[in-house]
Amino acid sequence: MSKPAVLTLDDKEYVFPTIKGVENEKAVDFRTLRSATGYISYDEGYGNTGSCQSEITYIDGEVGILRYRGIPIEQLADKSSFLESSYMLLYGDLPTQFELDQFTTRVRKGAAVSPMMCDALKGFPRDAPPMGMLGSMLGAMSCYNASMATNDRAVDLEHFDEAAAAAIAQTATAAALGYRVTKGLEGNQPDPSLSFGDNFLHLMFSEEGRPYKAIPEVSRALDLMLLLHADHEQNCSTSTVRMVASGGANLFASVAAGCGALWGPAHGGANMAVIKMLEEIRATGDDGSKFIEEAKSGKSGKRLMGFGHRVYKNFDPRAKIIGKACEELLNKLGIDDPCLDIARHLEQAALADDYFISRNLYPNVDFYSGIVLRALGIPSDMFTVMFAIGRMPGWVANWREIAMNPKMKINRPRQIYQGPALRDYVAMEDRG
Repeated sequence: MSKPAVLTLDDKEYVFPTIKGVENEKAVDFRTLRSATGYISYDEGYGNTGSCQSEITYIDGEVGILRYRGIPIEQLADKSSFLESSYMLLYGDLPTQFELDQFTTRVRKGAAVSPMMCDALKGFPRDAPPMGMLGSMLGAMSCYNASMATNDRAVDLEHFDEAAAAAIAQTATAAALGYRVTKGLEGNQPDPSLSFGDNFLHLMFSEEGRPYKAIPEVSRALDLMLLLHADHEQNCSTSTVRMVASGGANLFASVAAGCGALWGPAHGGANMAVIKMLEEIRATGDDGSKFIEEAKSGKSGKRLMGFGHRVYKNFDPRAKIIGKACEELLNKLGIDDPCLDIARHLEQAALADDYFISRNLYPNVDFYSGIVLRALGIPSDMFTVMFAIGRMPGWVANWREIAMNPKMKINRPRQIYQGPALRDYVAMEDRG
């Protein structure tokens, strides 16, 4: 039994229970705070608020730990695959070979989208933002997969296996089709003989008479990218999915809302900002040294993108993994990317500089992911879309956790009103 917390307000003591997580996380249970005291807690941005109890992902940002369902991300990156890890996120445990084969088959069968969805994509302007197109298509999936998206929790859970596979697979298909529409190209049909990542690259880049040829190093790098982004606890987009799901919304409507949250540059757009920074540094002929000094001065408006994280106060464990994979990929493909040289210099310089160390500004996953995606031929305006494809299993797992909770209440935060006090309506002729 955890020790209770005692709060003194207006010369009166109130006792609240505490909650202890399996990794020794501690929280004060303030669910009765308002009814007992008339007060609410104020935590702008929810940085110190536990919005739920979840069994999916564990993060300890102080020491740089990330685990999916208890398994360290380092082990999954080394031994697992995107679809195997996705299964575990969705259902709780690593699959048997039979379970993985069944899940993979469902994903492959669920990859094709309705021809009417393809027609809808063609209605977007050529210069439409890829994330805007993807968000629209995710919302539309609730119409084209209507039997799995009824907003009746019991019915939607009955069809969860098919809906989860469709959400994961059709997100990749819609993303690739959207890319081809912006290029004035016809869409490709999914190839069920290919792996998840290779099928996506086929959907993106195959041309008539010139099918995409899978390259093992590229396949592995893409799979790793998706795996590392599959879930990340209660971030902006995942908490948005849970918020929408708490109202009883179906899976596709909920993940469409998550896609909208991810679109923001402070969340899913960070890897694009890294590439933009590296390109700007390269254009000036700087190796990064001058840029670092300008960023430290605080007067130039320059910011070192891809360093620091809202949660991690140490190295982002994903950054170590993807940084190594980035170098291996470029070496094996024989790509000489000057941006990678600048990135290496920035990393080494920042890690040896007390200014960055004292502020816990270590490289995060976005620092190298943009370079990996560019090496794979993914255009920079598609980087956030790739993030969405990878994050889909985590969104779906969090939707399921909400839907399976029979005691789940609709999420409804409170606020501290700071507007005008009570006043009377003034007739138009009397307004000054």
